[in-house]
Amino acid sequence: MDRLDEYRQIIRTVLDRYASIPNSYGQVKNSVIVDSEQNNFLLMHEGWQGPQRIHGCVVHVEIIDGKIWIQHDGIETGITPELVELGVPKDKIVLGFHPYHVRQHTGYAIA
Repeated sequence: MDRLDEYRQIIRTVLDRYASIPNSYGQVKNSVIVDSEQNNFLLMHEGWQGPQRIHGCVVHVEIIDGKIWIQHDGIETGITPELVELGVPKDKIVLGFHPYHVRQHTGYAIA
């Protein structure tokens, strides 16, 4: 398996794990959306909590130039430690939700 396919599989494994956790409120389902051609991965919440519509992106990950870019991470503890635990080197993960000048202090790739 080449590195790109390995990263795709790791991201999918992590997002599937979170998607399988049932929501404790309302009738909200979790969905993993994958665009393998563009290397985009989303974890979405959608449904109803009483009269309120729930719909939004919980996690957005992209693979850009061989690096995993975390564009948005709404998981309380973050998915980044799980990616590292599953074998992704820190220098291959970019915390894209941080401004460029902050990334140098995160211990992960800056771009």
